[in-house]
Amino acid sequence: MNNYNLAQVNIAQMLNPIDHPTMAGFVANLDRINEIAEGYEGFVWRLKGDENNATALRVFEDDFLIINMSVWESREALFDYVYQSAHVEVLKRKKEWFSNMKNMHMALWYVPQGHFPTPQEAKERLRYYNTNSATPYAFGFKHNFTAAEAEAYIPNIIKAQ
Repeated sequence: MNNYNLAQVNIAQMLNPIDHPTMAGFVANLDRINEIAEGYEGFVWRLKGDENNATALRVFEDDFLIINMSVWESREALFDYVYQSAHVEVLKRKKEWFSNMKNMHMALWYVPQGHFPTPQEAKERLRYYNTNSATPYAFGFKHNFTAAEAEAYIPNIIKAQ
């Protein structure tokens, strides 16, 4: 089943507009952290707009919700980047910039190699995870579903809310 990669989406609700002085520390780290991701072993792709990041992309009706999406060769590669690289320094500061969200704000799922998911796909996976908990269709780092399990899983697709 090595013809699959792992996609991830995470969303965050900013405390203030992206150009507000309280967001300066987050904005100042974006290019550096994205550069680390792109050079990290196992990185495949990331969603980005004209600014070389995804902060200006409006995927949700709420202008304070920003999205991050990427594709990795494996769950382990993504986990290592998130928790073993300089990314963890920025992650530790998230309360300075973002609200604590009540629903799951991150989801993982398998995609065929060469497929780069759309924000709409990501929204569906996140919605499914929040509605159905972890399944091979959408899950988090605490779950160790395989690509084979995901391929065999038949989700109860929910209608857009």
